[in-house]
Amino acid sequence: MELPLLLSSTLTMCVIGLLVNPIAGLGGAVGLKGTDGQVGEARARGALPRASGRAMEALALLSGLPVCFISCSGAMGEEALRNAGVSRYEVAYRASSGLTSADDTVAACRIFLERNVDLVLFCGGDGTARDVYSVLGDATPMLGIPAGVKMYSAVFAVTPTAAARIVMSGCREGGHFLIRDAEVVDVDEEAYREGELKTHLFGIAKSPYVRGLIQSTKQVFESHDEERAKTDIAHFIREVMDGTPDILYILGPGSTTAAIAGELDLKKTLLGFDAVKGGALVASDLHEQAFLALLKEGTQARLVISIIGAQGALLGRGTQQVSPNVIRIIGIENIIVVATPQKLTETPVVFVDTGDPDLDTSFGTHISVISGYRIARRIKIGTGEIPSPNTG
Repeated sequence: MELPLLLSSTLTMCVIGLLVNPIAGLGGAVGLKGTDGQVGEARARGALPRASGRAMEALALLSGLPVCFISCSGAMGEEALRNAGVSRYEVAYRASSGLTSADDTVAACRIFLERNVDLVLFCGGDGTARDVYSVLGDATPMLGIPAGVKMYSAVFAVTPTAAARIVMSGCREGGHFLIRDAEVVDVDEEAYREGELKTHLFGIAKSPYVRGLIQSTKQVFESHDEERAKTDIAHFIREVMDGTPDILYILGPGSTTAAIAGELDLKKTLLGFDAVKGGALVASDLHEQAFLALLKEGTQARLVISIIGAQGALLGRGTQQVSPNVIRIIGIENIIVVATPQKLTETPVVFVDTGDPDLDTSFGTHISVISGYRIARRIKIGTGEIPSPNTG
């Protein structure tokens, strides 16, 4: 449905440009660590679209607000709006037929600028953020609904629900958002697929901010104490693994879990998931279907994962291979979280964004994090709600 925007009668309404990247996140669950240049391969591996569903999750919470959406045809926005029950929108850009591209994103954002929207709300990953920023610069605020594989940029809400809460906070004020400078980070996906994280700052965007609902840029910590802490964590986890040789241990991405593999004299896929049993490497760089094949009925497994430094992502950023189905089979009680004290100092609150809100809620309000040799700390899990002014 298309409704004309009669701006003279909706001056008090918040006007939002909405854009969905239909291919965002396709490469995650199938283990491609990104989608740029890999759409065909992702689909060949059975990847399913996820961006529209993520957008709908946010839009469903906004359907009753005084908001006018300016959007794109089909899978680039119109479908998500219609399926979320939003009736007040205009299709101002008609996407090219077939597979959409960065050119469509750029063209749509130019229209958003011309229409002087209060905010550009986009659903995608770091590549989408880069394309949106290439048009907007710092002229118009931008906010991301996370749907990509990694999302290291600071313009993303921690979850689709959190994105909706942020939009609500500004639209209740007639489009006046609390704005901060936010880094847009460009990730080299080719290097990422080879196990190397290469990023560079693409630009500084204007982005709405609500404490606890927006993610920070990923940080990498390097120091002597940091390396010693990783060694202590690795020594302790090895003791646990040696005492349970019949349990399958799945080591997630990151340098802390790589230290655990090093303690076992095993070569770790730095940015992927590897399975270890009885001190031996069983499988490397697992994708969702490989997980499901390993986790046969009766197989006891534990998932060892870390937190993305400063950003706070526990699940949902670069971990889509561990799908909600995989997590349920393993069991939340069998998830072991590891992180160094320095990382925890910079990350007082973590968030879980598996793509299944009910599963996210079942993690509870706190999680235990191993931060040294036989040392653990309880860390708060963010709720995606706007914090009370009376909370810290």
